[in-house]
Amino acid sequence: MMKQGLAFKPNLWSEDHLKFARQLGCESIVAWVPLSEGDGVWHTEDFLKLKHQVEEYDMELAAIENFHPAHWDHIVLGEDGREEQMENICQTIANAGAAGIDCFGYSFSGCGVQGYYTEHGNTDGRGKSSIKRFDVARVNHESPPNQEFWFNTTIERRSPEGFIPPADETTMWERFQWFLERALPVAEKAGVKLCAHPDDPPVPSLRGIFRPLHSVAGLRKLVKMFDSPANCLEFCQGTISTMDGVDIYSVIKEFAEMGRIGYVHFRNTSGTLPQYSEVFIDNGYVDMPRALALYHKYGFTGTLIPDHTPQITSNVPWDAGMAFALGYIRGAMQSVKDNCNE
Repeated sequence: MMKQGLAFKPNLWSEDHLKFARQLGCESIVAWVPLSEGDGVWHTEDFLKLKHQVEEYDMELAAIENFHPAHWDHIVLGEDGREEQMENICQTIANAGAAGIDCFGYSFSGCGVQGYYTEHGNTDGRGKSSIKRFDVARVNHESPPNQEFWFNTTIERRSPEGFIPPADETTMWERFQWFLERALPVAEKAGVKLCAHPDDPPVPSLRGIFRPLHSVAGLRKLVKMFDSPANCLEFCQGTISTMDGVDIYSVIKEFAEMGRIGYVHFRNTSGTLPQYSEVFIDNGYVDMPRALALYHKYGFTGTLIPDHTPQITSNVPWDAGMAFALGYIRGAMQSVKDNCNE
C-alpha cells in the first residue's frame, strides 16, 4: 500500500514538526535541500543523522529532494567545472544509498520555479484564503542574472556580472543526457532512484532556457532515454495536471504501470495552462480519490506528500493547511484500502 508523507524545508525541520507529522499519520518524510553547500558533497554521516531523527518517530526518510544549487550549476548550465561537480554529485548519490535512502528528487532546470504570483496576502481562494496563481502573460522573459541559477538562490562564487545565457531544446537535452549517463550507473549501484521533477510551471521555455520536462512527451522521452530502474519521476501531480491538454488519469496509469514513479506530490489545481491556481486538495478540477485509486491499481507503493497548500487563516497557517491535506489523504487512502478488501 502507498505511504503518506510530508516534506520539510530546512526552516521547518524540527523535532516538533517530526512529531506533528507522525501524530497526523505520516509514515514517510521528504527532506528538501536539507544540508548546506559544505565542501560540495553531502556525506553519509549527514544523511544518517537526518535518517535517525526521522526514525525516532517511527517514520522513514523516504527521499532527499533537490541537490544543493551550488553543487551542480556548472552541470545544468554546461559550464567549465562540470566534471568536478559531477564527481561530487555521484559521491552524494552513493552516500545517500549508503545511508539507506531510496529516492533522490531533482529538477534539471536552469531557472527553477518562476512566474507565480499572489502566494501570500491575497484572498482569492476558498473562504478568502491566500493562494498561488500562474498566468503565462505575467512571466518575466528577462535572462536571469548570472548569480541566480535555479530560483530564490544566489550563488556568491558566480560572477555578479552578466546573465545566464539562453539554451535551446537540443542544448538542454544534451546536458540532461550528459548528467544521466554519469549519474544513473552510480544510482543503480547505490540502490537509489533518481526522481526528476516535471518543469514547474510547464511552459516550453522560461527566461530563454528550454524546459525539457514541460510536457508528457518530455517525461516519456526521459524515461525512454535510459532503461534503468534508477531513472524515475518525482511525479508532481500538481504540475502535470496543469500541462496543456493533459489527461491526468491516463498519465498516472502510464507511469505507475511502468514502475517509474519514485514518489508523488499529491496536490490539486484549478485548471491548466495558460492560467491556473494551486487550490485546496478537495477544491480543484482533479478527482483526487480517483487519482489515488489509479496509483494503487497500477502498482505504486511509494510515498505521497501534499507538497503545497493554500495559506489558511491561522496562527500556524502552514501546519493548519498541511493538517487538512493530510487528513483528506488519509481518509482517501483508507477508502481505497477498504474497497480493495471488499
